[in-house]
Amino acid sequence: MTGVAEHVVVATPSIVDRPKATRWWIAAVLTLVGAAAAGILVGPAGLPVGGVLLAVVGRLPFVHVHSGLSPTESAILWQIRMPRMVLGGLVGWTLAASGAGYQGVFRNPLADPYLLGAAAGAGLGATLMIAYAPHTSGWLVDPVPLAAFAGAIAAVVISYVVATATDRRAGSATILLAGLAVAYFFTAVQTYIQQQHSATLRDVYTWILGRLTTSGWHEVWLVLPYVVASSAVLLAHRRLLDVLSVGDDEAATLGVDTVRTRLIVVGAATLGTAAAVAVSGLIGFVGIIVPHMVRLGAGASYRRVLPLSMLGGAAFLIVADLIARTVASPAEIPIGVITAFVGAPFFVLVLARRSRL
Repeated sequence: MTGVAEHVVVATPSIVDRPKATRWWIAAVLTLVGAAAAGILVGPAGLPVGGVLLAVVGRLPFVHVHSGLSPTESAILWQIRMPRMVLGGLVGWTLAASGAGYQGVFRNPLADPYLLGAAAGAGLGATLMIAYAPHTSGWLVDPVPLAAFAGAIAAVVISYVVATATDRRAGSATILLAGLAVAYFFTAVQTYIQQQHSATLRDVYTWILGRLTTSGWHEVWLVLPYVVASSAVLLAHRRLLDVLSVGDDEAATLGVDTVRTRLIVVGAATLGTAAAVAVSGLIGFVGIIVPHMVRLGAGASYRRVLPLSMLGGAAFLIVADLIARTVASPAEIPIGVITAFVGAPFFVLVLARRSRL
C-alpha cells in the first residue's frame, strides 16, 4: 500500500515542477496563437495583418472599429479562413485529448483514438452512405457525417459489449482484443462494399484520407457541443487517470471504481472522436504524436498531459492543414497524408530512443 501511495504522489506535480509546468503552458498557448494566426493569414489571397487584427477586435463586444478590409477580403476571412482554422483546431484538440484519454485508461502511451474500432466504424458508415446514397447534394443535412458518427459509436459500443459479454469487469487486454476483432470485421465489410461499388472509390478514399473543407461555420457549430462535452468529462477525470496508471488492482484499493472510470473516459473520448471524424474524415497520428510529445517534455501526469495535449493538438492540426492547402497550391493534399508524413518519422525516433534506453 505504501508503494502505491508513493507512486501516486510521484505522478502529482510538485512545487519544484511548477516553473517547468508554467513554461509548458506558456509555450503551448503561444504555439496555438501563432498557428491560428498563420492559418488565417496564409493563403492564395493575401490579407493585411493590420486589417485582420482590427476585424477580429471589431467582433468583440462593445468594440467598434473599422478594419479597412474590402468586402472580398472580409468574406475570405470570415467565411473561408476563420471557420476552417477553427474547425482544424477543434478536430486536433479533440483527437489529441481522446488519444490521451485512451492512453490513460489502457496504460499504453501509443494508444490512439481509433483503438477500439472507431476509425473502421466511421469508414464503414461513410462508405455505406457514399455507395448507396451518392446523390445527396439536395438533402437538407449531409448524411455522410451522420453515418460516420453513427458507425464510430457503433463500433466502440460493439467492442465493449463483446469484451464484457462473459466478464463485466473485463480488463484492458480483453477490451483491446475485442476492439481489434470488431475493427477487422468492419474493415472487411467496407472493403467488400468498395469492391461492389468501384465507381465510388475516389469519393471514399478522399474522405478516408481526411479533409477540412467547410461550408462556412456549419461544421464548427455541428462539432462544437461534442467537443465541449467530451473535453469537460476528460478533464474532470484527469486525476483518476493518474491513479489508474498504477494498475487496476492498486487503483481499486485506493477507492477508484476502475470499470466505471474506464467506461466514462472511453465513452467521452469516443464521443469526441466520432464527432471529429464526422466532419474531417480519418486523420491519423494526432492522437498519438501530440500526447506522447507532451508526456516526453512535461511529464507523465495527466493533470498536465490532457490540457496541454488539447492545446498542442489544435495547433498541430491547424499547421498540418495549412501545409496541406498551400504546399501544392492550387491543388490540396489530404491532411491525413501530412500527418502521416510527420507521424511515421516520429515513430522511428521514438523506437530509436527506446532502443538506447
